[in-house]
Amino acid sequence: MTALLLLPLLLPCALPVLARWALARLAPAAALWAVTGCAVVLGGCSLAALGAFVLIGLLRLPLFAAFGEFVHPLRTAPALIVVPAAATSVGVLAVCCWTSARSVLRQGRAFRVARTEAGRRPAAGDLCVVDSPRPDAYALPGRPHRIVVTTAMLRSLDGPEREALFAHERAHNEGGHHYFLAAAELAAHCHPALRPVRTTIRLAAERAADEAAAARVGDRRLTARAIARAALAGHDAGTPRPDFAAGAATGPVPQRVQALLGTPGRPRAGRAVAALLIACTALSGAASAAGLVDFHHRVEVAQGEEAP
Repeated sequence: MTALLLLPLLLPCALPVLARWALARLAPAAALWAVTGCAVVLGGCSLAALGAFVLIGLLRLPLFAAFGEFVHPLRTAPALIVVPAAATSVGVLAVCCWTSARSVLRQGRAFRVARTEAGRRPAAGDLCVVDSPRPDAYALPGRPHRIVVTTAMLRSLDGPEREALFAHERAHNEGGHHYFLAAAELAAHCHPALRPVRTTIRLAAERAADEAAAARVGDRRLTARAIARAALAGHDAGTPRPDFAAGAATGPVPQRVQALLGTPGRPRAGRAVAALLIACTALSGAASAAGLVDFHHRVEVAQGEEAP
């Protein structure tokens, strides 16, 4: 049982490397779905494993054993292993809850500020222009979705480049990329190894929007030039907005521009990377489920409800 519950805590360590491979070998939209889904499952399984360790430790205490109406000793690993594991799990879960709550509150405040600022400005369709000396543009989710762009950013681009920029931001809203970024943020608070995956998921979202914008305007070089100029202009914009409000000027822009200017080709070894992600996700889910089922069986045996 203990070995099974350790697997969900170890497997997330492999995801940062697998995520980078997936983005390099899969289409950006497919990589976005695959990596985000894997991160969410691995994060949830790691929390389940930590919770199981806490319950195992509590049930080794006489008070909780009496509460569980045990008629037989609960068969677990030795106390020298169970007690430190339970204490560590309590501390880790407390940190996860604290950092997650802080992140949710911070992002919620930033989102309300951004929506309030956008609501004060007249909108032309989904486009909201904010008078600001700081060049910035981003996709703001909500009802309705908005594309927020500052006057300084508009002055930094010519007409065709603006259309490419708007197409990029519309792709973010149409693709629901804010959900992926929010899920990546929450998963990062479930396991330390998942924190670097946030950067890969953000890059995948930007690459997916880049490709959608290039397809919409019909010019990859124009899209690359618009993104590069927007990034140069808005490098130190500092506009207050939530992290899940994606913008064209974020992420490793040189890498994105290079991908747009390169010749689109068939992803290399995409099936192998997808299989690895699926295997990692399935193994983590199966191990955590098997560990919890085994733990439940041992509890029933200790209660005298089942034979050993």
